[in-house]
This record gives sequence, structure tokens and C-alpha cells, in this order.
Amino acid sequence: MKKHITLLLIMFAFAMISCGGGEKSSTVQNPTTTKPTKEVKSDVPASERITLDNKGVGRIKNVALDPTIDTEMAARGEKLFSTNCSACHKIDKRFIGPSPKGVTKRRSPEWIMNMILDPQLMVEQDRCAKDLLVEFNGAAMANQNMTEEQARDILEYFRTLE
Repeated sequence: MKKHITLLLIMFAFAMISCGGGEKSSTVQNPTTTKPTKEVKSDVPASERITLDNKGVGRIKNVALDPTIDTEMAARGEKLFSTNCSACHKIDKRFIGPSPKGVTKRRSPEWIMNMILDPQLMVEQDRCAKDLLVEFNGAAMANQNMTEEQARDILEYFRTLE
């Protein structure tokens, strides 16, 4: 009986998420209409927008990257990504979330780490994260409770995906 109730709740949740309401209304307000900023361009999707000067919102203020990729760190990051992120992010294509391929060419290291460490705060306070939420149909990134070291490992892995 408990399994049936859980299954019904999951099905109900998916039904609610998939019901967009057509053109009349949306449950997610488009932040570009509420507070335009100079970096927002309506013709460029957030996933393709380059915002390297934006460090995001969170505890990561400065990340110094070595010109050479640390292969051990990248290997740990690849394993973490595969375990925690690949259900929603695919390397070579758009999926539930954006592809991480080339992300280090579009986002600052600080922004990437802040997004990994506290996606909810980023979506609440960062313009680009808000726009990504809208672009990906309100599919919010789950907080995987990563440590700074794990987020840094994933960032190093992303550097190999150029």
C-alpha cells in the first residue's frame, strides 16, 4: 500500500511539472522581464551566453587556476560528475540541464563552483542562474552537498571538456 501511494505521488509530481499551461501563463516568471541588466540578451540563450566577469553568489570569491590541468584532480572530478551529475547533465548534448562541455569558456571558475556548492542561492540571486532555470523549463539543479574540494575537482574535470 505504501508503495502505491509513493508511486501515485511521484506520478502526480511529474504531471504537475509537465503541465505548462500553454501560452497563457507560466509558473516560472521570466527574470529578464522583471529586472533587465546589461548582460542579458534576449537573442542569446543563457546556456550560450558568455559571462566570465560574473563570479556568482556564494562563498567562492577567487579561484586561481594553474595553466596546466591537474590530471588527478580531473579524474576525481570526472568520477564525481559521473556519480552525482550525469543523471541531468550529458557531456555532448543538452538534457535536463545544460552540457558542461565548454562551460569554462562561458562562466568564471568562481561561478561554476558557487553553482555546484549552492544552486538554490545562485538561482535566487544570480541573473544567469535564473535565466538558466527559465531556459531549462524550471528544472532546478539539485544540491549535491559537495565540499569545496569536490567542486574544485569537478571544475578541473570541466576544464578537460573543451
